[in-house]
Amino acid sequence: CHHCKSRSASAPTDTSKIHYEKFWLYRHCSSVQQRDRQAQKAGQLFSGLLAMNVVFLGSAFISSMIFNQVAITLADVWILLSILKVLCLFWIIYYLLGTSRQPHAVLYRDSHAGAIWIRGSVLLFGMCSILLNVFHIGYSTILIHCKSRVEIVFPSIGILFICTQAYFLWHHSKDCIQVQHNFTRCGLMLTIATNLLLWLLAVTNDTLHVEIESQLREVEQRFAGKAPSSHPHWCNETTLCTCPNTTICKVFQKGYILLYPFNTEYCLVCCSVLYVMWKNVGRRISHHHIPHTKPKFKLQGVVIGPLLGTVAVVIGACVFMMYQIQATSLAPSRQVFVIYYSYYIVLLPLMSVGAVIGTIIHALEKKELDTLKNPTRSLDVVLLMGAALGQIGMSYFSIVALVATDPRDLLNSLILFYSILLIFQNITQNVFVIDGLHRRRVTPPGKEEDTKEQNHEAYSQRRVSVLELGQEIRKASLSYIYTYSHLSWKRRVLREISFFLVLCNIILWIMPTFGAHPVFENGMERSFYGYSTWFVIVNFGLPLGVFYRMHSVGGLLEVYVTA
Repeated sequence: CHHCKSRSASAPTDTSKIHYEKFWLYRHCSSVQQRDRQAQKAGQLFSGLLAMNVVFLGSAFISSMIFNQVAITLADVWILLSILKVLCLFWIIYYLLGTSRQPHAVLYRDSHAGAIWIRGSVLLFGMCSILLNVFHIGYSTILIHCKSRVEIVFPSIGILFICTQAYFLWHHSKDCIQVQHNFTRCGLMLTIATNLLLWLLAVTNDTLHVEIESQLREVEQRFAGKAPSSHPHWCNETTLCTCPNTTICKVFQKGYILLYPFNTEYCLVCCSVLYVMWKNVGRRISHHHIPHTKPKFKLQGVVIGPLLGTVAVVIGACVFMMYQIQATSLAPSRQVFVIYYSYYIVLLPLMSVGAVIGTIIHALEKKELDTLKNPTRSLDVVLLMGAALGQIGMSYFSIVALVATDPRDLLNSLILFYSILLIFQNITQNVFVIDGLHRRRVTPPGKEEDTKEQNHEAYSQRRVSVLELGQEIRKASLSYIYTYSHLSWKRRVLREISFFLVLCNIILWIMPTFGAHPVFENGMERSFYGYSTWFVIVNFGLPLGVFYRMHSVGGLLEVYVTA
């Protein structure tokens, strides 16, 4: 029902259109509302149990592949994930063509869910993941004589899954579905579990990376005049299936390595959006809980924040390009690593100081906390705390490795300071953003009265002359400008800090996303922990770190607007 789908969430809804939930365990409840609440909890419990069992089954397959590659192979894991993808595809298509088109299916839409930046990131990472699968198909097709056909079928299904899921999330991320509650919850949880397993496989599966590493070692040993028999066991297995010396094969290899982190990002972003949809199933939003006017992004009254942030972005872009030029032509020199980490050591303390000052201003302000139930904001807090664990965890691993080896070396000292500052910056920024998200938006003086008067006029259909209306607007505007310039220095400082942190997080998101991975390429932690172990640590922490920066930008923009 397109009419129902396009209805505003703030419009009052006829109670006769509401589909109250039912569950056979609570069919004898005295009131309809109580039965609805108990049925909602039961539906969430059973769908959560479904997702838990699917995740445990997939985790067992992936763990068995890692520890016992004879009994469970990578192809077996791909077959399991392909089955899950097909099931998710069937459910998404059913939702698009069936569930969402039923009468009164979408009476409410969550205005906080599915922000444009997060839906845009779903499209961006989805396109990169599609390219990754295309490169995977091309690479496997060239080596079809020694590759399994599953290596072509799995990414092909993946492309279809990514396209369908991205379309579904772009158009329906705000839905508060009111029909087929339990079936929808189970479908959403199955899709979340599938994305989590795809993320887990991407973190732990280093097959292609090992192949490329073994080929590089083979070339090095040929130049050194050594026999290939000194290769590790995993190298001997992969040398039989080497990439021919053609440009197209090298392009597929480089493209796969470059786009690999985007796939993990895509899975994480999709999980967050799907979780909000799952929480919104059966949710009924009161019209007075929805703001009549959405706060708009304006660059009014901020100068220092954008200026400092632009300087940080320009310098960061120069450091990033310098690093990438050396990384693509030859092995990065020690000097480039020193410049890269020095940039971070200068920027991270500035960000930390800004976040601490912002938190102190929040404490001094007499703003009330927003205690209304908001699944999107609750998820934002959990994601900020959870995603920060990626960078914090990698930093602690680096600290242990550096202290145990040679912390007095210049580069090692820089990496050590970088790791410590990164931990502190993540913590201070999280406190600032989370506190800001829970502050109520302050309505400028004159604005609230003007809004009430306009609403009264709209309902009573009273005619007001253009001159009279212009005088009222001018009066409210002058009141707002006077208040802004004389009384709101705290809010001005908050906007400056928020905008500075937005630009800093954008450049810190761009640098690791588009190829700068010195944490893996400097070789220090890799030699300390071993290739495979450090590969898993980096592929677990790095995507979470990129996701943290991206999610912080959204949270900081919210703090900026509400300030």
